[in-house]
Amino acid sequence: MTAPTEPADHLWLHFTRHGERADTTPVIVRGEGAYVWDEHGKRYLDGLAGLFAVQVGHGRAELADAAARQLRQLDYFPLWGHAHPAAIELGERLASSAPGDLNRVFFTVSGGESVETAWKLAKQYFKLAGKPTKHKVISRSLAYHGTSQGALSITGLPGAKQDFEPLVPSTRHVPNTNFYRAPVHEDDYEAFGRWAADQIAQAIEFEGPDTVAAVYLEPVQNTGGCFVPPPGYFERVRKICDDNDVLLVSDEVICAFGRLGHQFGASRYGYQPDLLTVAKGLTSAYAPLGAVLISDRIAEPFLRTSTTFMHGSTYGGHPMACAVGLANLDLIEREGIYRHVLDNEARFKSTLDKLLDLPIVGDVRGAGYFYGIELVKDKATKETFNAEESERVLRDHVSGSLFENGLYCRADDRGEPVIQLSPPLICEQAQFDEMEQILRDTLTGAWKLL
Repeated sequence: MTAPTEPADHLWLHFTRHGERADTTPVIVRGEGAYVWDEHGKRYLDGLAGLFAVQVGHGRAELADAAARQLRQLDYFPLWGHAHPAAIELGERLASSAPGDLNRVFFTVSGGESVETAWKLAKQYFKLAGKPTKHKVISRSLAYHGTSQGALSITGLPGAKQDFEPLVPSTRHVPNTNFYRAPVHEDDYEAFGRWAADQIAQAIEFEGPDTVAAVYLEPVQNTGGCFVPPPGYFERVRKICDDNDVLLVSDEVICAFGRLGHQFGASRYGYQPDLLTVAKGLTSAYAPLGAVLISDRIAEPFLRTSTTFMHGSTYGGHPMACAVGLANLDLIEREGIYRHVLDNEARFKSTLDKLLDLPIVGDVRGAGYFYGIELVKDKATKETFNAEESERVLRDHVSGSLFENGLYCRADDRGEPVIQLSPPLICEQAQFDEMEQILRDTLTGAWKLL
């Protein structure tokens, strides 16, 4: 057996180029508030909330205590035909606060599993409704919905999919709502939103309304850099879905539980989903847990027949994870986290907007505590990086420099090159200023490499 040369040699890291790893893999050992520390004692501002997830910040003892109490009482029991108090209570709590009639809760372990569950549920719903040919899904270009075979099929990132094809058939992608790169109506935000929504209607017509089961949309699209919906966009999409008997799935794995200043992004933007997927912030990532919130309409045929939804997982709705979820929601409510985000989002945005004076920054966009900074090499033409420049500037310089200077966030070029910021929801002006200064220093250096 070959001896490891460093502690992480036997660990296969996620989404990582192992052949290009540096001599030492960063090892994060502690977190408190908006910060984490590595094994050498160096502190980093967590500008991504782990992975868009640690809403209440690191080191909250009450969440660890909730896990320990539950484990001492009931360590585990599956939800396969049985229940336990933590799942019952958390299900009731989610249903009571969800928009409209999303009154049923199916627990999962992750966001990708929630996305996949919703698709399977939509397919079986239409079979029970006597429309067995309705099975296709429409989602948006660049949108990320997960890595399992079904969720990856819904994902609109060709580069993330090509190595795993053939995937699950029956998915189609339509334009997203990136107004900075609008192909039409460049000077009319609302008109652009109507156009983008109408692309969904055209896709349904092209595929055939009798074949389309669902449309998957994030309230604010993550990949590509935080695309906010134009006014009237979701209202138009809801009508398109209703007119064609297509289910609207709100994928809120990132956007729920305060990321946009509301418990659910659908509430912020005023639309009613038929299915709503969550994970990440449900427990502030202190335990793995996801869920699908299901409308009465979708649940009804399952309740009046002897049909079983033949789907589940070993750890979906784990007692410990549900207990942490309840404690997390208690903490969010007690500390007024949603109000804190709404009170501070304009300050956060205006602080990041200062970066627009840099020649490399083309656009700053987003909402709540969720922003993308798009990088360009020509602000006048919006010319983006070519592949070599993206590799040299974004991967070789920006990613490492940000981390070296004490900011953990994401530099992403799966669409146009962007930096994504999604910090813990407890952050205030001091953290906004810290992010801006580190970004300014790094991006000033990056411009010199173009």
